[in-house]
Amino acid sequence: MVPPGPRLPALVQTAWFIRDAPGMLESLHRRYGPIFTVRYAGYAPEVYVTTGELAGQIYQTDQDGGRAGEARRDFLEHMVGKHSVLTLDGDEWWRHRKLLNPPLRAKQVAGYRDEIAAIAAEKIATWPLGRPFALRERMQDITLEIIIRLIFGIRDAGRVGRLRALLPELIETGGSMQLAMLPARLRGVAARTPFLAYGKFVRLRAQVDAILFDEIRRRRATPGGDDVLGRLLETGLGDREIRDELVTMLIAGHETTATGLAWAFERLLRMPEAMERLPDDEPYLDAVVKEVLRVRPVVYEAPRLLDAPLRLGEHEIPAGWYAGPYIPLVHRDPAAFPAPDEFRPERFLDGHQSRAWMPFGGGRRFCVGAQLALLEMRVIIREVLHRLELTAPDQAPEARRLKNVTLAPAKLTRVIARARTPARTP
Repeated sequence: MVPPGPRLPALVQTAWFIRDAPGMLESLHRRYGPIFTVRYAGYAPEVYVTTGELAGQIYQTDQDGGRAGEARRDFLEHMVGKHSVLTLDGDEWWRHRKLLNPPLRAKQVAGYRDEIAAIAAEKIATWPLGRPFALRERMQDITLEIIIRLIFGIRDAGRVGRLRALLPELIETGGSMQLAMLPARLRGVAARTPFLAYGKFVRLRAQVDAILFDEIRRRRATPGGDDVLGRLLETGLGDREIRDELVTMLIAGHETTATGLAWAFERLLRMPEAMERLPDDEPYLDAVVKEVLRVRPVVYEAPRLLDAPLRLGEHEIPAGWYAGPYIPLVHRDPAAFPAPDEFRPERFLDGHQSRAWMPFGGGRRFCVGAQLALLEMRVIIREVLHRLELTAPDQAPEARRLKNVTLAPAKLTRVIARARTPARTP
């Protein structure tokens, strides 16, 4: 028996999801319980689970019978390409993953701490004072600069300026839910229709690719460098493979990390007892970041496309269907996180981390850039709190809304900043 789900036409379910994904999936959870089926127009049915135990069973299919790459391909390949660690499966995925691990492991990215801090300080100095603004947009400025300098390794002022202009528009256009949900078979026609969003995206992608391929060729002629591109050039990957992995790191590490930072301050400004221990208590800061990503995960799902039927309790998911956790509800599973509705960073201070904590996915496909994202969040939060006093113009919590492929604060974290008064020295 397949899991229950709404009987609405697939087109209606798709429209409901685009309009209010969090509201839809939480409504279905209340009605049907910890496992339910959704049908999207143009795609195989998708089964969502909402407990850590059920999510773990789905992640076990990574060993044999679950294709995370193919599950993402229709939604992401137009952005990241065919040679991305996000869209590959099998031996080719494993080859790419092994080559990406060294430049992105914790020990390696720790060397970027000072430059991340310098980039953050440079951007924070331009923030408006004394009037409300959307913090998420300012965080995107910081994380984009980190990608351009530390991942792409681009220093030429002209290229940096062009990428600063092109990349946000590329992500906004290509990452829109309407475009991501467009069936792949229709994209060829859409690309040839200049007034449609997909045609605009294709033109933006071509401009960005021209810069990246030129940079790859230039760097092959003068090898070296501590940035990620420099290290990828030593792996034997071809130009197209490197381009796809660079764009993957842009897509996976720019908007997502900025949104995580926006949620961090949205939560902290309403949790003064947590704010008081920051920013210089390093273990507590790390615990705060992890708890923020538990209560407000940025990525909402991590699906697999099943090669074989999967038994989940009394239900059997057919081969050819999608299955994955709805991460916000898994993070509220009381069996994994006691008192799940409480903001309690202390739960991460004892060295124990539940396998149900999955803001970066799970199983073998755990996000390769997780350590860099966690470092960025710690460093940037510290830099902001050292320099500014932030307040929320409205103390009501911000709701969640689907913004491109992330769950973002509905008001993008509205804040008012004031310069921090230096402490007097006796």
